[in-house]
Amino acid sequence: MGIIAIEELPARLAGGKTLAGLDLGDKTIGVAVSDQRFSFAHPRPVIMRKKFSLDAAILLALLQKENAGAVVIGLPINMDGSEGPRAQKSRAFIRNMAQISDLPFVLWDERLSTVAAERTLIEMDFSRRKRAGKIDSAAAAFILQGVLDRLQSLHASARTEPDPPSAA
Repeated sequence: MGIIAIEELPARLAGGKTLAGLDLGDKTIGVAVSDQRFSFAHPRPVIMRKKFSLDAAILLALLQKENAGAVVIGLPINMDGSEGPRAQKSRAFIRNMAQISDLPFVLWDERLSTVAAERTLIEMDFSRRKRAGKIDSAAAAFILQGVLDRLQSLHASARTEPDPPSAA
């Protein structure tokens, strides 16, 4: 399917579907999945990267098990707003996934998501070694939670319309 806009997500997530979030790294893929009410992002174990076909098979099996209707991928944008090689790798991953899956993908600016995830793990008193094994899924959850919060605000703004003027 390829890339869709965040505004298209609600139509894709009907019928008890969940939304998945990914943080693509060179060695791992961090994964998080929403609840069915799209309120909370829940980290899942990381996928250790080997080669694309194996990574994709493991990821698609997980997404099917979690009943994912769409996937959010963190787009690593530079601090100046430009896209570098890592962003191009994320776009290439989506192009490759679109050839083997009909799942839609949404790109989400992931600037500082790993930093925020690491700070959260430090606040939770995780040791450096334990953080290393959880950081990518924590970053995926941080990315996904950002999208879930945005969906909630889009839903709230669609419900609130200005009151008609009162007849005085």
